[in-house]
Amino acid sequence: MTPRRVVVTGLGLVTPLGVGTVATWTGLLEGRVATGPVRSFDAARYRVDRGAEIEDFRPGEHLRRLRPAAAGRASQLAAVAARLALADAGLEDESAADARVPRPERCGVAMGTTSGEPAEIERFDDAWVAGAPGDAEFVLRYPCHVIAQNVAREVGYRGPVAMLPNACAAGNYAVACASELLRSGRADRMLAGGADIFSRITYSGFARLGAVAPDLCRPFDRERKGMIPGEGAAVLVLEPLELARARGAKIYAEVAGYGLSCDAHHMTGAHPSGDGALRAMALALAGAGASAADVSYVSAHGTGTPANDRVEAIAIQRLFGENAAATPVSSIKSMIGHTMGAASAIEAAVCALAVHHGWIPPTANFAAADEDCALDFVPNVARRHPVSLAMNNAYAFGGSNASVLFRAVPA
Repeated sequence: MTPRRVVVTGLGLVTPLGVGTVATWTGLLEGRVATGPVRSFDAARYRVDRGAEIEDFRPGEHLRRLRPAAAGRASQLAAVAARLALADAGLEDESAADARVPRPERCGVAMGTTSGEPAEIERFDDAWVAGAPGDAEFVLRYPCHVIAQNVAREVGYRGPVAMLPNACAAGNYAVACASELLRSGRADRMLAGGADIFSRITYSGFARLGAVAPDLCRPFDRERKGMIPGEGAAVLVLEPLELARARGAKIYAEVAGYGLSCDAHHMTGAHPSGDGALRAMALALAGAGASAADVSYVSAHGTGTPANDRVEAIAIQRLFGENAAATPVSSIKSMIGHTMGAASAIEAAVCALAVHHGWIPPTANFAAADEDCALDFVPNVARRHPVSLAMNNAYAFGGSNASVLFRAVPA
């Protein structure tokens, strides 16, 4: 069977910039920085006090089936993002009597995460320390697989369900997994994305590693001092092109190709040569039948840590060669922090929006160029720029690398 082309027809975003795609996209184009002092717990014991948390999140206003009290915060974020994505795709109130509507058994979910539901561990542990036995429902809310299952429950999809805990590359892995199920004809609609929450466990780990910036996240800047942990969720509605066109769907972009690789080098540090990152980007281009010269925009992993930014810049320079300095590259983590397993899912949605609208979000907080990162980082101000092919890069602990390409689809 000829592989089917896969397109993005709906987007749902919940980020520190707000609930809904418009809030996040507008905030990014305005260069609004949503990081600040930690609010959800006392960070006085740490040497740093900076996070990116979501304010005014009211899941009950969006959910139809999932009870917020019966699910962890990551599941709530993911399920709300799924509802928003379906509404954006015009699928919120579809009728099963319509022959164009795939059966629930042909619709699935692929989600990524880093930590799953760490707040459930914290609550259980706090109760145990206080002498209480803890909540028995903990075992139903904590395992990371419940995030994808809760999304499926919320929307009533009974097809393939996958949970990919590939850390900071998990969102891209989920998009790749979902697109492969659609290309091969094993599903007719997939919700793909990622979700992670702001928690003491995650914050403590990165703070102990000395990876948290003391003030702002400054990706690729000469004075960068680290990342800022955040939280969020993103879901993309993916459909075969022919089914999307048959129902007259709005099409943001095509999932043109993806590349997956592993450094097999170190648990936290990227290979200094950038070989794994380079291989993922090259595989994505090969899968799309494209070359580096075709890429209009690179959404960088860009965490703001000195070593990782340098390695990513090296990999981009090696791939793009003489075109490297002329290719726009930006990191939205400068504005919404590092949302862990949600990061590359949010950035995938941003790539689809960049293709659709012809705007590139900036790298905020950029002040001084670094000679080790000599690229066009779209400093501080969004740029009007036609985007025919966008590359979304994600690199995770353990050396997991994932690049996904989004291509414009002619009307």
